[in-house]
Amino acid sequence: MRIGIYPGTFDPITNGHLDIIERATKLFDRIIVTLARNSSKKPLFSGQERVDLVKEVIKQIDTKVEIEVEMFNGLIVDYAIAKKATAIIRGLRAMSDFEYEFQMALVNRRLSGNDGISTVFLMPHEKYTYLNSSIVRELASYGGDISYFVPPIVEKAILAKFGMK
Repeated sequence: MRIGIYPGTFDPITNGHLDIIERATKLFDRIIVTLARNSSKKPLFSGQERVDLVKEVIKQIDTKVEIEVEMFNGLIVDYAIAKKATAIIRGLRAMSDFEYEFQMALVNRRLSGNDGISTVFLMPHEKYTYLNSSIVRELASYGGDISYFVPPIVEKAILAKFGMK
């Protein structure tokens, strides 16, 4: 079974993230969306809120592939090995993402043994190449329209966090 781990903060999950998950369903038999706890970030949503939102929005993906959602703290490569994953899935929006992601892929390969975990880079649809969670949060904080960037349930949750609608 080909298992792909898609790690991220997903604060919030965006249509770009969903696009990557949909693309990954064509490559893997099982996908585990792994929400990272990143001590250097102060998320808008709690870990459980993010898990709940991701679980809700992945229901819209039409696939026979099993998609799970879990929280994880620690090295993603250790988590991937424990889950018997074939690969770590990473989205690349622009060339600016590539250098960092390439370095992380090489580190993860080294940590898992040279024949261990691979990294699969997926590019989202071009309409999402400029999109990230930080932009969505900032736009929402100023009352901007985020409906194009996130699923409706996520939009509603973000607006509630900012005391709007």
